[in-house]
Amino acid sequence: MTPLTDLDPIISLAKRRGFVFQGSEIYGGLANTWDYGPLGVELKNNIKQLWWKKFISDREDCVGLDSAIFMNKSVWEASGHVGGFSDPLMDCKNCKTRHRADKLLEEYIHKKKLDEKVEGLTDEQLKQKIDLFQIPCPVCGKHDFTDIRKFNLMFKTHQGVIEEGKSLVYLRPETAQGIFINFKNIQTVSRKKLPFGVGQIGKAFRNEITPGNFIFRTREFEQMEMEYFCSAEESLSYFQHWQDFCRNWLLEIGIKPENFRLREHAKEELSHYSKATTDIEFHFPFGWGELWGIAHRGNYDLTQHSLHSKKDLTYFDVAGQEKFLPDVIEPSLGVDRLLLALLSNAYSEDVVEEETRFFLRFHSQIAPVKLGICPLTKKQHENAHRIYQDLKTTYTSEYDDSGSIGKRYRRFDEIGVPFCITIDFETEQDQKVTVRHRDTCKQDRVEVSQLKNYFLEQFSKM
Repeated sequence: MTPLTDLDPIISLAKRRGFVFQGSEIYGGLANTWDYGPLGVELKNNIKQLWWKKFISDREDCVGLDSAIFMNKSVWEASGHVGGFSDPLMDCKNCKTRHRADKLLEEYIHKKKLDEKVEGLTDEQLKQKIDLFQIPCPVCGKHDFTDIRKFNLMFKTHQGVIEEGKSLVYLRPETAQGIFINFKNIQTVSRKKLPFGVGQIGKAFRNEITPGNFIFRTREFEQMEMEYFCSAEESLSYFQHWQDFCRNWLLEIGIKPENFRLREHAKEELSHYSKATTDIEFHFPFGWGELWGIAHRGNYDLTQHSLHSKKDLTYFDVAGQEKFLPDVIEPSLGVDRLLLALLSNAYSEDVVEEETRFFLRFHSQIAPVKLGICPLTKKQHENAHRIYQDLKTTYTSEYDDSGSIGKRYRRFDEIGVPFCITIDFETEQDQKVTVRHRDTCKQDRVEVSQLKNYFLEQFSKM
């Protein structure tokens, strides 16, 4: 199949089948807000559960945390977000719309297939490139922009009943700081020795200038972050370990190797405190985009919070009889972006009985619905429903007795259900059902009493 070159088929399927809906749709919507429907929330939960199992539960060296969305504003002053968490903002003088300068240039380069880089450019260099290429405003088509100015991405709000300076708080722009400020608490109660990691899944909020590409860049999103604490001497080896670990997990959940790549940041791209950063990029229908960031943050965060809070956040190494602030490796992944990547990765089409079939080739662990139960006619309802009740305790299943069997197969294919079970006229006599495979359309005749064993074997192969 030819790879998708735009998001329209994905967006259409997502709405039509209940993965993602426009937020506040009955009131005309609210720009760049999305609600996850019945299938979307199942898919999202599968992603989070699999990540938590792989990165926390299955590892002896990692524990979890769920920190507050609201934190003392001093947290964000110490971390540098208040003073430096900003994007390059430009206004179109003609139509008064606002744009993110680096994204304007990035999208132009991708469209024109130019051999140019955006990473590491200063604001002045960004403006020079935009003027050199005479890049037009995406809204009105004119090239008439203001100079670049910095725009802080954090959402502000007020805590308490009176809006005054002392009650100012921010919606967190990342989950990581909740881990850093709890470092001492976690290390004390878990009694973990270096190296060890702390993982967290939670909402974050960024007042993006130009959100877009469906759920790729949104103002409200969910992160799965790990902060892995280790000694400075071992930090580069653990940086490599987490690159390999993250890459292998993507392969395990069905992401095709040709659809992602690892891109090492050049020196000029690195934050002033970072020793190394690698992005795992995915080939979305709109082009390559960052999926997962793996950063070597040194001991910057713990140092900042130690200085600003006046609290001792050092780690005491019993063996070496020394106290120090550990280095940190941070693999940070967005749930929403991974969901979009999985939809794009799974979207497939072929021809069945001279008809084009669109389907989602989800890995069995990811599929929001594992089994589709289909009585051939409503006369088989009682038998079919008994099978459904028995299987749904083990596998997320959906019962469908509406429409022709062919249409039901197509619907189940389109939402990525790996297997359909058809209860037909012979089932009552021979106690067998027909199991149809999504990817091949192959059909097996299986005894009802053996269905759980059959699927145990089938799912182990996927």
